[in-house]
Amino acid sequence: MPALPVTVIGGYLGAGKTTMVNHLLRHADGVRLAVLVNEFGELAIDEDLIEAEDDTLISIAGGCVCCSFGSDLTGALLEMAKMHPRPDHLLIESSGVAIPGAIAGSVSLLDGFHVDGVVILADAETLRDSAQDKYMGDTVLRQISDANIIILNKTDLVAADALAETSAWLAAQNPNVRIIETQHGNVVPEAVLDSFLVKAAASGPHHHTANMEMMTLTPDQRVDVDDLARHLADENLGLIRAKGFATSLSGQKMLIQVVGSRWATSEAAQDKADGIVCLGFKGQMSKVALP
Repeated sequence: MPALPVTVIGGYLGAGKTTMVNHLLRHADGVRLAVLVNEFGELAIDEDLIEAEDDTLISIAGGCVCCSFGSDLTGALLEMAKMHPRPDHLLIESSGVAIPGAIAGSVSLLDGFHVDGVVILADAETLRDSAQDKYMGDTVLRQISDANIIILNKTDLVAADALAETSAWLAAQNPNVRIIETQHGNVVPEAVLDSFLVKAAASGPHHHTANMEMMTLTPDQRVDVDDLARHLADENLGLIRAKGFATSLSGQKMLIQVVGSRWATSEAAQDKADGIVCLGFKGQMSKVALP
């Protein structure tokens, strides 16, 4: 059975994490999401999405669920993996003062799970002030440094020049991160979770959404898979995510996963068809090609 993908969503208080989680649930489009939160009071699920609830589990329209894990995250993850039907993707919504990288590190030690990425929400209006605050600054900077993708939210609240300065400041704090600007948490789901990326790819090899574009690369021969994955993670390509299969030089089918500048490869079933789905910013996808 394939490993369950786990995405950690973090960001300081008020950045818009709950708004984005509700957006993902509302646009799940058949992807079975399981949202894990420390306490239900920390995550206000939109009432019209809730089908049923008890002390530890909220059933959400479309086959998604929300689970409270209290102090036992590992136990909650293992319980989610036993569910029938099994979730397609697990999403951990961390508290505003948590260090998401530490959570991702703990998940990476568990068999049967793989870390899809660390996604950090940042408030475009208050971010730089928060980073300089003597009480919260260290936490904000650590969250930024842990991120594979930063959702720079509330961009409608700042002037264009201030937004550009904040984006440049973020890039300086974490040169390897991919920054996506948005309002009201309305981020393209494919950019946040690879399960959405895979499903969206079924609509065709070239899928356009918002200010992003999707395409599929199909190797026509065996490749050095690690070199290919490393190439796709090059920041100059402007890719946010890539996922798919390629055949190695030895003939082994391999899974390639890229999120931001982080990449990984692993063995896959031989019957998988070669093809890597790539999501990136419009205007930069023309740079993406097989090396």
